[in-house]
Amino acid sequence: MDYTNKIPGEVIEIIKKLHGAGFGGYLVGGCVRDLIIGREPKDWDITTDAVPDEIISIYEKTFYENDYGTVGVVVGGLTPEEDMVIEITPYRTESSYSDKRRPDNVQYSKSIQDDLKRRDFTMNAIAYDPISSEFIDPFDGIKDIKDKTVRAVGNPKDRFEEDGLRILRAVRLSTELGFSIEKNTEDDLIGSHETLSFIAKERVRDEFVKMIMSDLPMAGIFMCQRYGILKYIVPELEEGLHMKQNQAHSFGVFEHLLRSLQCSADKGFRLEIRLSALFHDIGKPRSRRFSPEKNDYTFYGHEVIGAQMVKEIMGRLHFPNKTTDLVVKFVRWHMFFSDTEQITLSAVRRMVTNVGKENIWDLMNLRVCDRVGTGRPKENPYRLRKYTSMIEQVMKDPITVGMLKIDGNDLINTVMVVPGRKIGLILKALMEEVLEDPTKNTSEYLLNRAKALDSGDETLLMKLADNGEKARLAKEKEEIDEINRKYSVK
Repeated sequence: MDYTNKIPGEVIEIIKKLHGAGFGGYLVGGCVRDLIIGREPKDWDITTDAVPDEIISIYEKTFYENDYGTVGVVVGGLTPEEDMVIEITPYRTESSYSDKRRPDNVQYSKSIQDDLKRRDFTMNAIAYDPISSEFIDPFDGIKDIKDKTVRAVGNPKDRFEEDGLRILRAVRLSTELGFSIEKNTEDDLIGSHETLSFIAKERVRDEFVKMIMSDLPMAGIFMCQRYGILKYIVPELEEGLHMKQNQAHSFGVFEHLLRSLQCSADKGFRLEIRLSALFHDIGKPRSRRFSPEKNDYTFYGHEVIGAQMVKEIMGRLHFPNKTTDLVVKFVRWHMFFSDTEQITLSAVRRMVTNVGKENIWDLMNLRVCDRVGTGRPKENPYRLRKYTSMIEQVMKDPITVGMLKIDGNDLINTVMVVPGRKIGLILKALMEEVLEDPTKNTSEYLLNRAKALDSGDETLLMKLADNGEKARLAKEKEEIDEINRKYSVK
């Protein structure tokens, strides 16, 4: 198998320079696995029998600031932003992992076999030399890739005891690749899950995010629960296990959340929407009450409780503040509207204000995932189309006086219009002109025009204002009719 044409020329040149200096050089790890699977590798990792000082001497631009011997080689692009960093690490052997997270010390080796046997799974313990097209595969990783199997290198228990994150990584790789976990690996994974408690939350978060961003996140979260490791990631999710909802839902809380998450993945939504889909009803178990009057369960305030829980969860996993704030906002407001006959445009405007114009359509996407997660057959029913129509209406600024580049305060403070009814008349008259010619919507033009209107005949001003109001209403009706036709609503 020759994968040379799928490897960047810069990477091949780096390996050629290693060979030219008398050293071995192999691609290793995830990039080799992805080449064999047929996926495009995200990173290119190289291993060699050269030690750091020898690696540094071969290349023009490098950096070295870690305890594992890894040297970053900078491959220059046309601009600094286009620079590529390729990591080269010496063959290594490792000692015990007393903290269950990292080796106590690292020793360099001259044997590629020593380096491969310290790795986590057979699919990641394959080395490939693109110059000679040679594979080093001592643990039959290529066969496991073809068989779609996640198998630990050597004794699974030893691998998981060395680094507890490998437990979560096994599930993530299974989820991401659609592979099954080999029986002995699975058994020892379950038996070693306590080692996850030693792992830094940032590392747990990174694996969790990769799982959420995979094509099958529902399967991944379900596996985490079944293997007893979900409690090390988001234990709050397990509060919804086997918890029935009301008659509007076909599934319990836990399954509903997983199905909503899977819908977000099926639609290719971004991380924030996927997390919101997984967490949107996480407050339901803590808010569930039985109502004798309704003869059913209620979950009043679950969105408020859920938002508080999500803030704590994402803080504990050290998500960036920007991501946390957005997911908390989506969870808090995911229950917007319930009765299309009672919704007003002003209520919709308040909702847009709560989440921001830039986020409102993502909130609607969350609403779609929520609905699909209930098991209902219609993804885009009348109610959802009505919401969409109303949101689009309030996003159409040109049909309101509020879109003018000046307001009543400008008329009072700059034009010196006496406060009173005349301010409204002038704004309505200006609105008519802007509806006819949007290019007039500048502060300079409107202030000058307002001065002329203020000094003119008030009867004429009233007529212009009346015309402006009629023009606004006509324009508004035209816009709304078009939007309603677009979404097949009234």
